[in-house]
Amino acid sequence: MTELVKIGWTDYFARHFIEGDQYIPARVIAEHRSGYQVQTGKFECLARISGRLRHQATSHAELPAVGDWVVAQAQAENAEATIHRVLPRKSKFSRKVAGGRTEEQVVAANVDTVWIVSSLDQDFSLRRIERYLTLAWESGANPVIVLTKSDLSDDAEGRTCEVESISIGTRVHTTSSVTQDGLNDLRAYFCNHATVALLGSSGVGKSTLINALAGASLQQTAEVREDGKGRHTTTSRQLLQIPGGGLIIDTPGMRELQLWESPTGLADTFGDIDEIAKHCRFSDCRHAGEPGCAVVDAVERGQLAEDRLQSYQKLQRELAHLERKQNARAQLNEKQRIKSIMKSMRHHPKYRR
Repeated sequence: MTELVKIGWTDYFARHFIEGDQYIPARVIAEHRSGYQVQTGKFECLARISGRLRHQATSHAELPAVGDWVVAQAQAENAEATIHRVLPRKSKFSRKVAGGRTEEQVVAANVDTVWIVSSLDQDFSLRRIERYLTLAWESGANPVIVLTKSDLSDDAEGRTCEVESISIGTRVHTTSSVTQDGLNDLRAYFCNHATVALLGSSGVGKSTLINALAGASLQQTAEVREDGKGRHTTTSRQLLQIPGGGLIIDTPGMRELQLWESPTGLADTFGDIDEIAKHCRFSDCRHAGEPGCAVVDAVERGQLAEDRLQSYQKLQRELAHLERKQNARAQLNEKQRIKSIMKSMRHHPKYRR
């Protein structure tokens, strides 16, 4: 199992794996339109999911994602493997799929630490960081904020303080891939073959950061556009091994990051607001003009930034809207299930008159 340990295998996954003559554990290191790339510890190979696994999955989120450990039939490097089962995940970073569909997308699985990467140049946004934090806390992994391109900022220290003020309980690192500042602190997260996932919008420097940590050009990079918007250089999620130990999941820049079942993450991200809210006159106060609202009072006295409260309320509304859509979809699925059962019964000889 030594080679498996190097790619993140732990006792947690060993407890859920039942050995067989033809089945071996493998880790998904990339996802393509036509299938997956898996690592067995001895070799890499292409893999497809079995028909049974595809049929039994009730949603796409139950199919393999990058970082997952799977049970596979894999013979050799040049032979295609078959994935029969996904082992239980110890963590997952999910978002709602882009567009109008109410469906979960697993961005990265079995991650020990989530790095929320934000650059200190003109693309800097506290509100975006809050959104990423909300999902990261819900993932089950340890969230960490990594601020990049400190060499391009006129006020790196001031912006770092701003981030620290909205991320109580979360470590914040200020780095530069050019000057190498802060990189040694980041390397500590790869101890004991841990897995780190990088999340952030295009152009924040995720691929450049990976190359700087690895000391090699593992990922393609590109210059940021003149308008400050990033360019997509990573086109698919992939798990990479860092020289010296540890693994890192790089993800494409996300221009649309919608929440997915994040009530706990919202409370963790906005713990300061929840603490102030304990002093509101009404326990169900919405902080929208009710008498005796301690939160609005904190805003008026300058103890709480108004745009932070607005961000909190916006994410609350988004979660409430998502919950209503999920409930409606669940009701529709249940009706379809019952309809299917009734149809089967009508055609079964036992129930025919």
